[in-house]
Amino acid sequence: MDIEADYDHSLPEVMLTYYRRLYPFRPIFTWLNHDHTPTRLFTHREWAFTLAGDVYLRYNSFATAEDLKKQVCDLNPTRFEIGPVYSARPRDRKTVRPSAFQPVQRELVFDLDMTDYDPIRTCCSDADICKRCWAFITAAVRVLDPAIRDQFGYEHLLWVYSGRRGIHLWISDKEALDLTDQERKAIVGWMTVVNSGKDSNKRLSVRTSSKSLPAPLQNVLENLKHTFTTLILRDQDLFASNEAAAALLEHIPDQEIVEKVKTNWINSACSTSEAKWVELLKTVRSSKSSDILQAAMEDIILYYTYPRLDAEVSKHRNHLLKAPFCVHPKTGRVCVPVDPEKVEEFDPEAVPTVAQLLRELDSITPATNSEESGNEHHHSDWEKTSLKPYVDLLNRHASSLMEKTRLEKRTQGSMAW
Repeated sequence: MDIEADYDHSLPEVMLTYYRRLYPFRPIFTWLNHDHTPTRLFTHREWAFTLAGDVYLRYNSFATAEDLKKQVCDLNPTRFEIGPVYSARPRDRKTVRPSAFQPVQRELVFDLDMTDYDPIRTCCSDADICKRCWAFITAAVRVLDPAIRDQFGYEHLLWVYSGRRGIHLWISDKEALDLTDQERKAIVGWMTVVNSGKDSNKRLSVRTSSKSLPAPLQNVLENLKHTFTTLILRDQDLFASNEAAAALLEHIPDQEIVEKVKTNWINSACSTSEAKWVELLKTVRSSKSSDILQAAMEDIILYYTYPRLDAEVSKHRNHLLKAPFCVHPKTGRVCVPVDPEKVEEFDPEAVPTVAQLLRELDSITPATNSEESGNEHHHSDWEKTSLKPYVDLLNRHASSLMEKTRLEKRTQGSMAW
């Protein structure tokens, strides 16, 4: 018998077993709801389901985690997405005036997709990803997580691997939930450094004329220099090809310097990216236009190492994003949370698949591996599998949100007296 074929995630019965026995509905509920008992953060939340045949069902909403689980098991979707909190229950939208059905709250979300790094990675391309190019995502998390906490004061950040080639960030602070679309656009604009689009004439959005970098970027530049050396020059060896080396020199605003560097590369037989970079540095430092060229060298570091955001994902409250712990339809991997403190240790190729998790369930003794466990509302067999550390991470995150809610209720109660 072919075990892997029996556990193929494209089979409806395999996904149904996953939803019944492994998907952590209760932790998802407490994370979104910020409380043990249902609030508008959950009851007025939109859910969208993708069914077999690309059938897409929007504007679902649920009163409890149990209701959500029942619907998921009934529909058996290939994936589902989480949307905003509306002014009315999404399932009731046809019974209210259009003006009375508006998105009012939403986590501030960010999306980093590995395909946006295709111009600057050599190990993979398109939808492929490996441990080596995951280093770009690692560098992005290392920059964004502290920056968001320091610059905006947000505390409740949940990073989630997308299941294939990227990572999502959900920010659940009340202040983030309440942001208007205009405020979200402003935050994204502030955080965008590398302009998207191959035809963009201006690669970076960081300077006016040749002025110095903003303080937040200046603060991360030293760390990014290390990333540039280890990742771009050594691991990816990006500038080994003539095409990539020519693209590097396009960042230099002095044509005389560019021609001199090309000559020095030939005379010194520079073949590796690191050798070419060292030669470029030497040539720039010997130039009289040091200030302008120094700014160009800083911009190069930022262009090749700074996080590349999909800005459109973050700008609007009504945007839907794939729910954590869904299964990626191409890889069969589960979309699991990532600890930003241990992001260097995260290996996308080692993330549990549905087949792996169901094999683990099969190894449980018959006494505990019973169908009844799939019908319990507040317990799941994920605790017996390699999914456990990831659900534990979500539970810790949800607990911090619920503790915040508890303290706010206590403060409000004290003020009432």
